[in-house]
Amino acid sequence: MNLSELTNGQEGVIVKVKGHGAFRKRIIEMGFIRGKKVTVVKNAPLKDPIEYKIMDYKVSLRRSEARLIEVISRREAEEMDARTYNGTITDDLLARKATEKRKTINVALVGNPNCGKTTIFNQASGANEHVGNYSGVTIDIKTGHFHHKGYTLKVSDLPGTYSLSAYSPEEVFVREHISQETPDIIINVVDASNLERNLYLTSQLIDMDVRTVVALNMFDDLQRKGDKLDYQQLGTLLGIPFVPTVGSRGTGIEELFAKVVDVYEDKIEEARRIKINYGENIEKAIDAIEKKAVNFPEITSKISSRFLAIKLLEKDKVFREQIDSEDFSPVIKETEKQIVKLEELFQEDTETVITDARYGFIAGAMKETYKENPQTRRRKTDIIDSVLTHKLFGFPFFFFFIWLMFQATFRLGEYPMGWIEEGVAVLSQWASAILPAGPFTDLIVDGIIGGVGGVIVFLPNILILFFFISFMEDTGYMARAAFIMDKVMHKIGLHGKSFIPLIMGFGCNVPAIMATRTIEDRNNRLLTMLINPFMSCSARLPVYILLIGAFFPDHPGTVLFLLYGTGIALAVIVARIFKRFLFKKSDTPFVMELPPYRLPTLKSTTRHMWFKGSQYLKKMGGVIMVASVIIWFLGYYPRQNAQTEAIEKQKQELVQKYTELKKHTDGEVVDKIETEQQEKLEHLDHLQEKLRHEGSYIGRLGKSIEPAIEPLGFDWKMGVSLLSGVAAKEIVVSTMAVLYQTDDAEASGNAQLIAQIRNDKYPDGTPVFTTLSAISFLVFILIYFPCVAVIAAIRKESASWKWALFTIFYTTGLAYFLSLIIYQVGQMF
Repeated sequence: MNLSELTNGQEGVIVKVKGHGAFRKRIIEMGFIRGKKVTVVKNAPLKDPIEYKIMDYKVSLRRSEARLIEVISRREAEEMDARTYNGTITDDLLARKATEKRKTINVALVGNPNCGKTTIFNQASGANEHVGNYSGVTIDIKTGHFHHKGYTLKVSDLPGTYSLSAYSPEEVFVREHISQETPDIIINVVDASNLERNLYLTSQLIDMDVRTVVALNMFDDLQRKGDKLDYQQLGTLLGIPFVPTVGSRGTGIEELFAKVVDVYEDKIEEARRIKINYGENIEKAIDAIEKKAVNFPEITSKISSRFLAIKLLEKDKVFREQIDSEDFSPVIKETEKQIVKLEELFQEDTETVITDARYGFIAGAMKETYKENPQTRRRKTDIIDSVLTHKLFGFPFFFFFIWLMFQATFRLGEYPMGWIEEGVAVLSQWASAILPAGPFTDLIVDGIIGGVGGVIVFLPNILILFFFISFMEDTGYMARAAFIMDKVMHKIGLHGKSFIPLIMGFGCNVPAIMATRTIEDRNNRLLTMLINPFMSCSARLPVYILLIGAFFPDHPGTVLFLLYGTGIALAVIVARIFKRFLFKKSDTPFVMELPPYRLPTLKSTTRHMWFKGSQYLKKMGGVIMVASVIIWFLGYYPRQNAQTEAIEKQKQELVQKYTELKKHTDGEVVDKIETEQQEKLEHLDHLQEKLRHEGSYIGRLGKSIEPAIEPLGFDWKMGVSLLSGVAAKEIVVSTMAVLYQTDDAEASGNAQLIAQIRNDKYPDGTPVFTTLSAISFLVFILIYFPCVAVIAAIRKESASWKWALFTIFYTTGLAYFLSLIIYQVGQMF
């Protein structure tokens, strides 16, 4: 608990002092150090400030300052020691419990995108977060914990950011996490092969006056290039210990966290406070603003007054909004005065002046500690880029790779897909054989095994798709794809940075929409969200594979490629329309890092692939199984209606008629009569099952919407499948598997379902599914209502229901319109 939570007369022992820099130093100098007992004397009439007794003297603190001192009360000690508590909590026991609690260290991982933060996080915590070789993989905070030499380290992996300015949501998020959550130690992960750019963020952490350890990651890349870095000297210059690491191999991770513990315990000499000297004139301006700011501890208790002054000079809009009131007018007036003075002196914007000074400091530190290999040689990355990002060869390579991905998804997936189909068929046969006939057996065989089995057969295809996407991300090619597509994206009013979330949409639209946070411009961010559902996610893949396998078996990879291409083309057209009529055009500069190519380890790529596959399997046991059971129930009941009873009567009359015939016939004629009887009974059985389905609850629902979807070439079964697909697109296939059930226990496999779809006919004998209606259905699946999870993601990321509801209506309306045109125009030919 925090010191501010203690009430009058209560006492506790100090566990740790949070906060940073001058505030923390002042509090410690006043005697608020770990292990000391502190007692609340009284609160002021307005509950602020609060008077405390510590080391036999009294001192008052503001409530905002007391919140940054963590203590353990007697009550907390009792709860921690509940098993051995004997009714008395002595001061020694209280102090011992404070020491135990203090051994929990809150650590935040901060660094540029693509510097290896998440790799280190995974190595340390054993978590399974995806690591990608491009900007924007970590789009939210991830937390994990592990034990190290008697300490519990709670590690938070923050979004990648190039600075602590206010240009993107990531920058503000990271800055606010550091100031509001006040982690004990910051691990600043830097890319050793690109030090100058990475140290810009480090310099801002120095200004924030936070306790920091630098993980000099990818140190092997620096050594491989033949460069030399005296990282110990660099750490001494910056007042921050440096630890070389190779996150992908786990090298240096133990040493890194050992250093974190030492800094936390104040055992490291090089971990000291320094000030970056920005030059005489800027320093005078910073000092003048600081003198005004220190009179407002409600601001400076959680953030360094120096960092605040620098950010105000840089015209940081978030900080300015936080102090933009009459209460802080002295700080605002002083800031405006100093900005005018500096801009007149330098004839330059103050933000540029400070940025130049910061890079000057970095250049000076690098000059003393870093030596580049004098041997000039063309880097491997440059050689590969000369082909893959070439203005002529870049596009053919990109489209070939995408086409290859879809071909492999089909061709390589055929074999394991067949094995799973056989397994599902065997399981159905086994369940039918051992269970007694009745509704429960039908539920197991047709509802659960048929519904879930109809979708699980596509797991190999989805794993292959994710393997390719993961490979593109991990090697660094995904960033090149964005680079070569930048000019095309500009044509539709976006830029290359929007291409990454769109490509991610091929895996799943939900994280893809979350990845739009890396786009600084709000209009571009919203536009990217709105067109992202046109990227065919892996959930739609089972539907595509099913219908392509049924109607386009000769060229499956090419048809799938064209289907994905249609989604991309629609995204382009819709983006242009929306950019013209919904969003004001704004041309945001395209800035995207092109990381060096790295050959990913088979372990990391396979782990990502299997992680996505396991999420798919969890869907099998969750939403898809529940949906399959519900759809089975709605399709199974009522068991009889007037039409099925009439068919049943016909069957009885038929049996009676042929029984009489057989009494007066013998020999080979009896065999012919029995064969004829069997054929007619099978026809009536099929007709009875069809009428029973149409009379079921789900059949009635489908029949009610059939008039609306009939112009698209859809029957009621397709309509019901589309409705169920609102929850998750995979359920479209499981719904079909349940609706097209037969009495044959082997009919759970994908091949049998394809055969049933091909053979399904209307009462007049015309096929329900034709090549044309299949195309219309595929286009509808491609475009209409993205799943509920996607709508929720759009609502969250746009902070508005307006855009979420707009997505529902415009995608479904567009799907109806295009399918109508395809089917109606197609029938003319």
